[in-house]
Amino acid sequence: MFVHCPNDWLEFIECHIEKNDILELQNTIESQYGNAVCFPPKDQIFQAFKYCATQQIKVVILGQDPYHGPQQANGLAFSVPFGVKHPPSLKNIFIELSQDQDIGYPFSGSLEPWASQGVLLLNTALSVEMSKPASHLKYWKPFTKKLLSAISKEKEFVVFVLWGGFAQKFEGCIDTDKHVIIKGGHPSPLSANKGHWFGNRHFSKINELLKQKKEVPINWEVDRSIET
Repeated sequence: MFVHCPNDWLEFIECHIEKNDILELQNTIESQYGNAVCFPPKDQIFQAFKYCATQQIKVVILGQDPYHGPQQANGLAFSVPFGVKHPPSLKNIFIELSQDQDIGYPFSGSLEPWASQGVLLLNTALSVEMSKPASHLKYWKPFTKKLLSAISKEKEFVVFVLWGGFAQKFEGCIDTDKHVIIKGGHPSPLSANKGHWFGNRHFSKINELLKQKKEVPINWEVDRSIET
């Protein structure tokens, strides 16, 4: 499984997580994939790391676990492959984005353009069993806590975005003397329809914080990378 993890991230992980813990996680997830249909495809589990190198991280957006329906999860939190129908949470993200940034609602549901600019789209669990949300969270939670703590320790400044109560449980992994945490409701309809999502203007807030640190802001447009 870790053979698909980019070398820079593999080195980073091995520096901060015990080898036995890595092997135990790998064996557990391999077993889950061997006994049931799981997502994303095994070679895409570490896709978020592929598009956002360790030296490139500016923003971490923390999700819960991958979409649990066929052909949806692509290894980046909240993202789906190009051409796939947008799940409800992604729809709400794009509605808020279009209002905050005054850009059109995107056609593509792939968030690779964000990741390639230094936005780590990290789920707290990097895999899930089909039709069983949260089924792998218990396996990934220790790994994710150590990974977030390592990012917090090694990086000078990162904007951590925690959407929803579950993501906010990982707040303690982040050193707020160095980094900034943006918290808000989850983009799911259950949360958004209660008034906990729309109007948060998080995309603008992220860029304002990056500019304050003399960092290049994120271009939040998605469709600009579509090849015709």
